[in-house]
Amino acid sequence: MDIGASLKTVRKMKGLSQRELAKRAGVTNSTISMIEKNSVSPSVSSLKKVLAGIPMSLVDFFSIETAAIGEPKVVYRADELLDIGTGPLELKLIGRDYPNRAMSVMSETYPPGADTGEEMLKHQGEEAAMVIAGRLELTVGDEVYLLQAGDSYYFNSESPHRFRNPFDEPCCLVSATTPANF
Repeated sequence: MDIGASLKTVRKMKGLSQRELAKRAGVTNSTISMIEKNSVSPSVSSLKKVLAGIPMSLVDFFSIETAAIGEPKVVYRADELLDIGTGPLELKLIGRDYPNRAMSVMSETYPPGADTGEEMLKHQGEEAAMVIAGRLELTVGDEVYLLQAGDSYYFNSESPHRFRNPFDEPCCLVSATTPANF
């Protein structure tokens, strides 16, 4: 997916100038311009912040091209999962075109050195996951947790949080977030 072109399309569909979106999102005009030109690859937290100015969730943003009409699918093959990650993060949404979803379920891969961004994430709802392979550093509020394969977490997403992989091997986990507008 071309994040820059998609952001520009959505912004124009909503009748927003780059300046207005920047003001609403609390970022500079040049930030919006650089994202739309694909001069920078925004972190997950940065893209969420920009989309909040529209307002639009990451799931909605990355699902724009995939909306389907008809009966919802039951099975989603590996090659049908929608990657809503940015940069090196791989966040594959399960059930990408499921209508009126109540939760977002994802297969997540954090390569060595990957990070959701300096800015802590914060949104309505709850999050839970289980680490399948590797290790992950999770920060919730002022607490830092180190998780390894078999460990899991569950917390209120209104608490500021961040995910990092400062380790030498990739970390894979399966997560669920409510509501579905991550």
